[in-house]
Amino acid sequence: MTAGAPTAAPAGPGDELWARDLREAFAGRSVLLTGHTGFKGSWLALWLRELGAQVTGYALDPPTDPSNFERAHVSEALRADYRADIRDRITLERAVRESQPDVILHLAAQTVVLEGYQAPSETFSTNVVGTAILLDAIRSVGRPCAVVIVSSDKCYANDESGRPFDEGDPLGGDDPYSASKAGTELVAAAYRASYFPPDAVDNHGIAVATARAGNVVGGGDWTAHGLVADFFRAVTTGVPVRIRRPAAIRPWQHVLEPLGGYLTLAMRLLEGDPGAYASAWNFGPEPGREPTVRELTERFLEAWGAGTWEDVSQPDDPPEAGILRLSIDSAREQLGWGPRWDLATTVDRTVAWYRRVTTDPTAARAACLADIDAFMGPSNQATTGP
Repeated sequence: MTAGAPTAAPAGPGDELWARDLREAFAGRSVLLTGHTGFKGSWLALWLRELGAQVTGYALDPPTDPSNFERAHVSEALRADYRADIRDRITLERAVRESQPDVILHLAAQTVVLEGYQAPSETFSTNVVGTAILLDAIRSVGRPCAVVIVSSDKCYANDESGRPFDEGDPLGGDDPYSASKAGTELVAAAYRASYFPPDAVDNHGIAVATARAGNVVGGGDWTAHGLVADFFRAVTTGVPVRIRRPAAIRPWQHVLEPLGGYLTLAMRLLEGDPGAYASAWNFGPEPGREPTVRELTERFLEAWGAGTWEDVSQPDDPPEAGILRLSIDSAREQLGWGPRWDLATTVDRTVAWYRRVTTDPTAARAACLADIDAFMGPSNQATTGP
Protein backbone atom coordinates (compact mmCIF):
# COMPACT_ATOMS: atom_id res chain seq x y z
CA MET A 1 0.00 0.00 0.00
CA THR A 2 1.12 3.54 -0.68
CA ALA A 3 2.36 5.05 2.54
CA GLY A 4 0.61 8.05 3.95
CA ALA A 5 -2.48 8.14 1.75
CA PRO A 6 -5.85 8.18 3.47
CA THR A 7 -8.66 5.81 2.69
CA ALA A 8 -10.85 7.36 -0.01
CA ALA A 9 -14.63 7.32 -0.13
CA PRO A 10 -15.90 3.98 -1.51
CA ALA A 11 -16.81 5.33 -4.93
CA GLY A 12 -15.44 3.81 -8.10
CA PRO A 13 -16.11 3.39 -11.83
CA GLY A 14 -19.77 2.76 -12.43
CA ASP A 15 -20.73 4.46 -9.17
CA GLU A 16 -22.96 7.50 -9.59
CA LEU A 17 -20.99 9.44 -6.96
CA TRP A 18 -17.72 8.74 -8.79
CA ALA A 19 -19.12 9.97 -12.10
CA ARG A 20 -20.54 13.06 -10.44
CA ASP A 21 -17.27 13.76 -8.62
CA LEU A 22 -15.28 13.49 -11.86
CA ARG A 23 -17.54 15.99 -13.58
CA GLU A 24 -17.26 18.40 -10.67
CA ALA A 25 -13.48 17.98 -10.51
CA PHE A 26 -12.81 18.61 -14.22
CA ALA A 27 -15.57 20.98 -15.32
CA GLY A 28 -13.91 24.17 -16.52
CA ARG A 29 -10.42 22.93 -15.62
CA SER A 30 -7.49 23.54 -17.94
CA VAL A 31 -5.86 20.20 -18.75
CA LEU A 32 -2.62 19.71 -20.67
CA LEU A 33 -2.63 16.23 -22.21
CA THR A 34 0.58 14.98 -23.82
CA GLY A 35 0.31 12.12 -26.30
CA HIS A 36 -3.24 13.08 -27.25
CA THR A 37 -2.88 11.80 -30.83
CA GLY A 38 -2.17 8.24 -29.68
CA PHE A 39 -4.68 5.48 -28.94
CA LYS A 40 -5.08 6.06 -25.19
CA GLY A 41 -4.60 9.80 -25.55
CA SER A 42 -7.38 10.15 -28.11
CA TRP A 43 -9.85 8.38 -25.82
CA LEU A 44 -8.75 10.48 -22.85
CA ALA A 45 -9.13 13.74 -24.78
CA LEU A 46 -12.72 12.84 -25.66
CA TRP A 47 -13.49 11.83 -22.09
CA LEU A 48 -12.02 15.02 -20.64
CA ARG A 49 -14.10 17.11 -23.01
CA GLU A 50 -17.22 15.21 -21.97
CA LEU A 51 -16.35 16.11 -18.38
CA GLY A 52 -16.26 19.77 -19.31
CA ALA A 53 -12.48 20.25 -19.25
CA GLN A 54 -10.61 22.66 -21.51
CA VAL A 55 -8.08 20.36 -23.16
CA THR A 56 -4.76 21.37 -24.67
CA GLY A 57 -3.01 18.58 -26.56
CA TYR A 58 0.73 18.19 -27.08
CA ALA A 59 2.07 15.39 -29.30
CA LEU A 60 3.52 14.39 -32.62
CA ASP A 61 1.16 13.60 -35.47
CA PRO A 62 -0.89 10.41 -35.05
CA PRO A 63 1.45 7.40 -34.91
CA THR A 64 -0.80 5.09 -36.95
CA ASP A 65 -2.82 5.20 -40.16
CA PRO A 66 -5.72 4.91 -39.63
CA SER A 67 -5.84 6.50 -36.19
CA ASN A 68 -8.57 6.95 -33.62
CA PHE A 69 -7.52 10.58 -33.27
CA GLU A 70 -8.47 11.30 -36.87
CA ARG A 71 -11.40 8.88 -37.19
CA ALA A 72 -13.04 10.23 -34.01
CA HIS A 73 -12.31 13.89 -34.88
CA VAL A 74 -10.59 14.40 -31.56
CA SER A 75 -9.18 17.76 -32.66
CA GLU A 76 -12.69 19.17 -32.31
CA ALA A 77 -12.53 18.42 -28.58
CA LEU A 78 -9.37 20.50 -28.05
CA ARG A 79 -8.88 24.08 -27.01
CA ALA A 80 -5.36 24.04 -28.47
CA ASP A 81 -3.27 21.47 -30.34
CA TYR A 82 0.54 21.58 -30.22
CA ARG A 83 2.36 19.24 -32.62
CA ALA A 84 5.91 18.84 -31.37
CA ASP A 85 8.30 16.33 -29.82
CA ILE A 86 8.14 15.92 -26.04
CA ARG A 87 11.88 16.66 -26.03
CA ASP A 88 11.39 20.08 -27.64
CA ARG A 89 12.11 22.20 -24.54
CA ILE A 90 11.09 25.55 -25.99
CA THR A 91 7.77 24.44 -27.46
CA LEU A 92 6.89 22.30 -24.46
CA GLU A 93 7.51 25.10 -21.99
CA ARG A 94 5.45 27.43 -24.16
CA ALA A 95 2.59 24.93 -24.14
CA VAL A 96 2.72 24.71 -20.34
CA ARG A 97 2.91 28.47 -19.96
CA GLU A 98 0.14 29.26 -22.44
CA SER A 99 -2.28 26.53 -21.34
CA GLN A 100 -1.93 27.46 -17.63
CA PRO A 101 -2.93 23.91 -16.68
CA ASP A 102 -4.68 22.86 -13.52
CA VAL A 103 -3.89 19.26 -14.49
CA ILE A 104 -1.14 17.72 -16.62
CA LEU A 105 -1.62 14.17 -17.89
CA HIS A 106 1.61 12.90 -19.45
CA LEU A 107 1.00 10.06 -21.92
CA ALA A 108 3.50 10.98 -24.66
CA ALA A 109 5.90 8.05 -25.01
CA GLN A 110 7.29 5.28 -27.16
CA THR A 111 4.88 2.54 -26.09
CA VAL A 112 5.76 -0.66 -27.97
CA VAL A 113 8.14 -3.32 -26.59
CA LEU A 114 9.31 -4.48 -30.04
CA GLU A 115 10.01 -0.91 -31.16
CA GLY A 116 12.13 -0.56 -28.05
CA TYR A 117 14.31 -3.39 -29.32
CA GLN A 118 14.54 -1.77 -32.76
CA ALA A 119 15.30 1.76 -31.53
CA PRO A 120 16.59 1.51 -27.95
CA SER A 121 18.31 4.89 -27.62
CA GLU A 122 15.28 6.67 -29.09
CA THR A 123 13.04 4.82 -26.64
CA PHE A 124 15.16 5.86 -23.65
CA SER A 125 15.41 9.42 -24.91
CA THR A 126 11.68 9.82 -25.46
CA ASN A 127 10.48 8.08 -22.33
CA VAL A 128 13.12 9.14 -19.80
CA VAL A 129 14.57 12.41 -21.07
CA GLY A 130 11.18 13.54 -22.38
CA THR A 131 9.67 13.13 -18.92
CA ALA A 132 12.53 15.10 -17.35
CA ILE A 133 12.06 17.91 -19.88
CA LEU A 134 8.35 18.09 -19.05
CA LEU A 135 9.13 18.29 -15.34
CA ASP A 136 11.69 21.02 -16.07
CA ALA A 137 8.97 22.96 -17.90
CA ILE A 138 6.64 22.55 -14.93
CA ARG A 139 9.39 23.82 -12.62
CA SER A 140 10.07 26.78 -14.87
CA VAL A 141 6.45 27.88 -15.16
CA GLY A 142 5.79 27.23 -11.49
CA ARG A 143 2.00 27.10 -11.77
CA PRO A 144 0.31 24.97 -9.09
CA CYS A 145 -1.11 21.85 -10.74
CA ALA A 146 -1.76 18.15 -10.44
CA VAL A 147 0.62 16.04 -12.54
CA VAL A 148 -0.01 12.41 -13.50
CA ILE A 149 2.89 10.76 -15.35
CA VAL A 150 1.81 7.57 -17.08
CA SER A 151 4.34 4.80 -16.77
CA SER A 152 3.74 1.07 -17.33
CA ASP A 153 3.28 -2.23 -15.54
CA LYS A 154 6.53 -3.26 -17.24
CA CYS A 155 8.54 -0.90 -15.02
CA TYR A 156 8.94 -3.66 -12.40
CA ALA A 157 11.93 -6.00 -12.11
CA ASN A 158 9.97 -9.06 -13.23
CA ASP A 159 11.13 -12.24 -11.50
CA GLU A 160 8.50 -14.29 -13.40
CA SER A 161 7.12 -15.54 -10.09
CA GLY A 162 3.56 -14.78 -11.19
CA ARG A 163 2.79 -12.83 -8.03
CA PRO A 164 1.06 -9.45 -8.46
CA PHE A 165 3.56 -6.61 -8.21
CA ASP A 166 2.73 -3.79 -5.83
CA GLU A 167 4.00 -0.23 -5.84
CA GLY A 168 6.80 -0.97 -3.37
CA ASP A 169 8.43 -3.68 -5.50
CA PRO A 170 11.81 -3.02 -7.14
CA LEU A 171 11.92 -1.30 -10.50
CA GLY A 172 13.77 -2.87 -13.40
CA GLY A 173 13.25 -4.17 -16.92
CA ASP A 174 15.42 -6.41 -19.07
CA ASP A 175 14.36 -4.97 -22.43
CA PRO A 176 14.84 -1.32 -23.51
CA TYR A 177 11.15 -0.38 -23.31
CA SER A 178 10.64 -1.83 -19.84
CA ALA A 179 13.87 -0.31 -18.56
CA SER A 180 12.86 3.06 -20.02
CA LYS A 181 9.64 2.95 -18.02
CA ALA A 182 11.57 2.14 -14.86
CA GLY A 183 13.72 5.16 -15.73
CA THR A 184 10.57 7.26 -16.15
CA GLU A 185 9.55 6.29 -12.62
CA LEU A 186 12.98 7.15 -11.21
CA VAL A 187 13.00 10.55 -12.90
CA ALA A 188 9.54 11.36 -11.56
CA ALA A 189 10.52 10.24 -8.05
CA ALA A 190 13.71 12.31 -8.14
CA TYR A 191 11.94 15.48 -9.26
CA ARG A 192 9.20 14.90 -6.70
CA ALA A 193 11.70 14.51 -3.85
CA SER A 194 14.00 17.32 -4.99
CA TYR A 195 11.60 20.00 -6.22
CA PHE A 196 7.99 19.02 -5.41
CA PRO A 197 8.09 17.29 -2.00
CA PRO A 198 4.61 16.06 -1.08
CA ASP A 199 4.88 17.31 2.50
CA ALA A 200 5.45 20.86 1.22
CA VAL A 201 2.78 20.92 -1.49
CA ASP A 202 1.04 23.80 0.29
CA ASN A 203 4.12 25.91 -0.53
CA HIS A 204 4.97 24.91 -4.10
CA GLY A 205 1.50 23.72 -5.21
CA ILE A 206 2.69 20.95 -7.54
CA ALA A 207 1.64 17.34 -6.82
CA VAL A 208 3.36 14.69 -8.97
CA ALA A 209 2.13 11.08 -9.17
CA THR A 210 2.85 8.18 -11.51
CA ALA A 211 0.40 5.64 -12.91
CA ARG A 212 1.36 2.08 -13.82
CA ALA A 213 -1.19 0.29 -16.00
CA GLY A 214 -1.32 -2.96 -17.90
CA ASN A 215 -2.13 -3.92 -21.48
CA VAL A 216 -5.26 -2.29 -22.89
CA VAL A 217 -7.77 -3.17 -25.60
CA GLY A 218 -10.56 -1.14 -27.10
CA GLY A 219 -11.92 0.38 -30.27
CA GLY A 220 -9.67 2.45 -32.47
CA ASP A 221 -6.40 0.69 -31.70
CA TRP A 222 -4.26 0.32 -34.80
CA THR A 223 -0.93 0.11 -32.96
CA ALA A 224 1.77 -1.82 -34.80
CA HIS A 225 2.39 -5.23 -33.18
CA GLY A 226 -0.67 -4.70 -30.98
CA LEU A 227 -2.94 -7.68 -30.41
CA VAL A 228 -6.20 -5.84 -31.10
CA ALA A 229 -4.90 -4.16 -34.24
CA ASP A 230 -3.45 -7.41 -35.56
CA PHE A 231 -6.68 -9.24 -34.74
CA PHE A 232 -9.02 -6.92 -36.61
CA ARG A 233 -6.69 -6.50 -39.57
CA ALA A 234 -6.65 -10.29 -39.88
CA VAL A 235 -10.34 -11.09 -39.44
CA THR A 236 -11.46 -8.32 -41.79
CA THR A 237 -9.14 -9.59 -44.54
CA GLY A 238 -9.82 -13.30 -44.02
CA VAL A 239 -6.36 -14.39 -42.84
CA PRO A 240 -5.41 -16.12 -39.57
CA VAL A 241 -4.58 -13.92 -36.59
CA ARG A 242 -0.83 -14.18 -36.05
CA ILE A 243 0.09 -14.19 -32.38
CA ARG A 244 3.33 -14.51 -30.49
CA ARG A 245 3.68 -16.10 -27.06
CA PRO A 246 0.14 -17.50 -26.76
CA ALA A 247 0.81 -18.65 -23.18
CA ALA A 248 1.94 -15.21 -21.97
CA ILE A 249 -0.21 -13.67 -19.24
CA ARG A 250 -0.84 -9.92 -19.13
CA PRO A 251 -3.14 -7.67 -17.07
CA TRP A 252 -5.46 -6.97 -20.02
CA GLN A 253 -8.22 -4.41 -19.49
CA HIS A 254 -10.44 -2.09 -21.52
CA VAL A 255 -8.73 1.19 -22.36
CA LEU A 256 -11.25 3.12 -20.24
CA GLU A 257 -10.17 1.28 -17.08
CA PRO A 258 -6.70 2.84 -16.67
CA LEU A 259 -7.93 6.15 -18.09
CA GLY A 260 -10.53 6.17 -15.34
CA GLY A 261 -7.66 5.49 -12.95
CA TYR A 262 -5.65 8.45 -14.25
CA LEU A 263 -8.66 10.71 -13.91
CA THR A 264 -9.41 9.46 -10.41
CA LEU A 265 -5.80 9.99 -9.37
CA ALA A 266 -5.77 13.51 -10.82
CA MET A 267 -9.03 14.25 -9.00
CA ARG A 268 -7.47 13.17 -5.69
CA LEU A 269 -4.43 15.37 -6.39
CA LEU A 270 -6.79 18.32 -6.83
CA GLU A 271 -8.39 17.75 -3.43
CA GLY A 272 -7.53 19.14 -0.01
CA ASP A 273 -4.59 16.83 0.75
CA PRO A 274 -2.85 16.31 -2.62
CA GLY A 275 0.48 15.38 -1.07
CA ALA A 276 -1.09 12.20 0.29
CA TYR A 277 -1.58 10.92 -3.26
CA ALA A 278 1.71 12.14 -4.80
CA SER A 279 3.26 8.71 -5.30
CA ALA A 280 3.04 5.67 -7.60
CA TRP A 281 -0.20 3.77 -8.31
CA ASN A 282 -1.11 0.54 -10.14
CA PHE A 283 -4.22 0.20 -12.31
CA GLY A 284 -5.11 -3.27 -13.55
CA PRO A 285 -7.87 -5.90 -13.74
CA GLU A 286 -9.26 -7.94 -10.88
CA PRO A 287 -6.51 -10.19 -9.45
CA GLY A 288 -6.55 -13.72 -10.83
CA ARG A 289 -8.50 -12.79 -13.96
CA GLU A 290 -5.60 -12.00 -16.27
CA PRO A 291 -6.00 -14.04 -19.48
CA THR A 292 -3.30 -15.54 -21.64
CA VAL A 293 -2.76 -14.15 -25.12
CA ARG A 294 -4.37 -17.31 -26.51
CA GLU A 295 -7.44 -17.01 -24.27
CA LEU A 296 -7.98 -13.37 -25.17
CA THR A 297 -7.58 -14.10 -28.88
CA GLU A 298 -10.06 -16.97 -28.75
CA ARG A 299 -12.57 -14.81 -26.89
CA PHE A 300 -12.28 -12.20 -29.63
CA LEU A 301 -12.74 -14.86 -32.31
CA GLU A 302 -15.85 -16.18 -30.55
CA ALA A 303 -17.32 -12.69 -30.19
CA TRP A 304 -16.52 -11.83 -33.83
CA GLY A 305 -18.03 -15.11 -35.01
CA ALA A 306 -15.35 -16.03 -37.53
CA GLY A 307 -11.61 -16.44 -38.01
CA THR A 308 -8.69 -18.53 -36.82
CA TRP A 309 -5.33 -17.91 -35.23
CA GLU A 310 -1.84 -19.26 -35.64
CA ASP A 311 1.23 -19.24 -33.40
CA VAL A 312 4.08 -17.40 -35.15
CA SER A 313 6.49 -17.48 -32.20
CA GLN A 314 10.11 -18.10 -33.14
CA PRO A 315 13.00 -19.25 -30.94
CA ASP A 316 14.97 -16.12 -31.83
CA ASP A 317 12.15 -13.68 -30.99
CA PRO A 318 13.25 -10.86 -28.67
CA PRO A 319 12.63 -11.95 -25.07
CA GLU A 320 9.53 -10.68 -23.29
CA ALA A 321 8.06 -11.40 -19.88
CA GLY A 322 6.03 -14.59 -19.73
CA ILE A 323 3.74 -13.50 -16.90
CA LEU A 324 2.85 -10.11 -15.48
CA ARG A 325 0.28 -9.25 -12.83
CA LEU A 326 -0.45 -6.10 -10.82
CA SER A 327 -1.76 -5.60 -7.32
CA ILE A 328 -4.46 -2.92 -7.29
CA ASP A 329 -5.06 -2.90 -3.54
CA SER A 330 -3.70 0.61 -3.04
CA ALA A 331 -5.82 2.16 -5.80
CA ARG A 332 -8.92 0.36 -4.57
CA GLU A 333 -8.48 1.18 -0.88
CA GLN A 334 -7.00 4.67 -1.05
CA LEU A 335 -8.15 6.21 -4.32
CA GLY A 336 -11.59 4.60 -4.36
CA TRP A 337 -10.86 3.17 -7.83
CA GLY A 338 -11.70 -0.33 -9.03
CA PRO A 339 -12.18 -2.23 -12.29
CA ARG A 340 -15.52 -1.65 -13.99
CA TRP A 341 -15.75 -4.17 -16.86
CA ASP A 342 -14.86 -7.86 -16.77
CA LEU A 343 -13.11 -9.60 -19.66
CA ALA A 344 -16.31 -10.66 -21.40
CA THR A 345 -17.66 -7.10 -21.35
CA THR A 346 -14.32 -5.74 -22.51
CA VAL A 347 -14.25 -8.10 -25.51
CA ASP A 348 -17.90 -7.50 -26.38
CA ARG A 349 -17.58 -3.70 -26.24
CA THR A 350 -14.41 -3.77 -28.34
CA VAL A 351 -15.92 -6.04 -31.00
CA ALA A 352 -19.08 -3.92 -31.09
CA TRP A 353 -16.95 -0.79 -31.62
CA TYR A 354 -15.15 -2.30 -34.61
CA ARG A 355 -18.35 -3.72 -36.10
CA ARG A 356 -19.98 -0.32 -35.94
CA VAL A 357 -17.02 1.56 -37.38
CA THR A 358 -16.35 -1.08 -40.05
CA THR A 359 -19.93 -0.59 -41.23
CA ASP A 360 -19.81 3.20 -40.86
CA PRO A 361 -16.31 4.73 -40.70
CA THR A 362 -17.82 8.07 -39.67
CA ALA A 363 -19.15 6.56 -36.43
CA ALA A 364 -15.85 6.36 -34.50
CA ARG A 365 -16.51 9.37 -32.30
CA ALA A 366 -20.06 8.32 -31.51
CA ALA A 367 -18.83 4.80 -30.71
CA CYS A 368 -16.19 6.16 -28.32
CA LEU A 369 -18.69 8.44 -26.59
CA ALA A 370 -21.17 5.57 -26.25
CA ASP A 371 -18.53 3.47 -24.48
CA ILE A 372 -17.56 6.38 -22.21
CA ASP A 373 -21.20 6.97 -21.32
CA ALA A 374 -21.75 3.27 -20.57
CA PHE A 375 -18.57 3.09 -18.51
CA MET A 376 -19.64 6.00 -16.32
CA GLY A 377 -23.19 4.74 -15.95
CA PRO A 378 -24.58 3.47 -12.64
CA SER A 379 -25.64 0.05 -13.88
CA ASN A 380 -23.62 -3.19 -14.03
CA GLN A 381 -21.26 -2.35 -11.19
CA ALA A 382 -17.99 -4.30 -11.52
CA THR A 383 -18.94 -7.85 -12.41
CA THR A 384 -17.64 -10.97 -10.73
CA GLY A 385 -17.46 -13.34 -13.70
CA PRO A 386 -14.24 -14.58 -15.33
